[in-house]
Amino acid sequence: MTTIQARLKSVRQRIESACRQAHRAPGSVLLLAISKTFSAASIRDAYSAGQRSFGENYVQEGVEKITKLADLDLDWHFTGPLQSNKTRQVAAHFDWVHAVDRLKIAQRLSQARDPQQMLLNVCIQVNLSGESTKSGVSTNQVRALARAVSALPHLRLRGLTTIPEPTDDVAVKRARFAELRRLLETLNTEGLELDTLSMGMSSDLEAAILEGATIVRVGTAIFGSREATDRATR
Repeated sequence: MTTIQARLKSVRQRIESACRQAHRAPGSVLLLAISKTFSAASIRDAYSAGQRSFGENYVQEGVEKITKLADLDLDWHFTGPLQSNKTRQVAAHFDWVHAVDRLKIAQRLSQARDPQQMLLNVCIQVNLSGESTKSGVSTNQVRALARAVSALPHLRLRGLTTIPEPTDDVAVKRARFAELRRLLETLNTEGLELDTLSMGMSSDLEAAILEGATIVRVGTAIFGSREATDRATR
C-alpha cells in the first residue's frame, strides 16, 4: 500500500466515523480529493485505491491532467475561483464547478457548455463570515442568484458551498456549516431542488458531516503538504 493509498484509507475511516456519529450512511458523503499542484501520477495512485472524484483549482493545470488521465473514469470538479476568460475551458472539461459567485460567471458557463454534454453541475459559493478577502456571495444575495442560475440552460444547480473563516473553534465551524444547511433548506422550501452541501476539508470534515455535508474536499490529508509552485501560467 502506497502512502497516498494509506492516507485515503484513513480519511475514509474518518468519514465513516463521522457519519456514524451523525446517524448517516457513509455513502451519503462524497470524498472529493483535491489534487491541485499534485501530479497525474499521484491521481493514478489514488485511483488505484478506488478514488474517482478529484478537484482542481487552476484551470490550465486541471485541463492538462484531465487530458493526461483521459483513459480513467474520473469525475472532475473545479473548486477554485473562476475568471470570466477561463469559463470556456472549464465548461468544456469539468463535470462540476463549486465556486459560482456571480451570475455573469454562470451565464458564461451555460453559454460555453456543449449541449451534447451532460449538464454542468454547479454550486453557489457563500461567504458566511463576510471576509473581504474571500470569494462568495453574501447570505442576502443567495436567493436571487440561485433562482437566476437555476433558470440557465446547460447547467444544473446542485447546491451551496462555503469555506469558514480560519479558526480552531469547532463550535464556530459547526455554526457556519449549520447556517449553510439552513440556507439550502430555505431554498428548497421555495421550490428549488438542491441536494448538495460542499463543505469541510482535511481539518474540519467531521464538523461538516455532522451538519449535513454531502461533499467534503480533502487535499492535504490525502496527498500531503503542498510545496510552493510557480502558478504564473495557470
